[in-house]
Amino acid sequence: MSSELLFAVTMNDTFSYSVGWGSLSLITAGLAQGKGRSGLVWFFLSMFLGPLATFFVVILNPVKKDA
Repeated sequence: MSSELLFAVTMNDTFSYSVGWGSLSLITAGLAQGKGRSGLVWFFLSMFLGPLATFFVVILNPVKKDA
């Protein structure tokens, strides 16, 4: 395999991985907001922790609002 072809394949894989990771971060932020948590904080947590942050958002109980 030539180095140019290898570089093109690697860049395509990296782009796909980045799009998937970013999409997961947006989904995590939406889930967090739905549970009354800060979407922005969870977005950045998900950028670093990925699926682990999404798992934590799913298992955490929603924030209760004061009546």
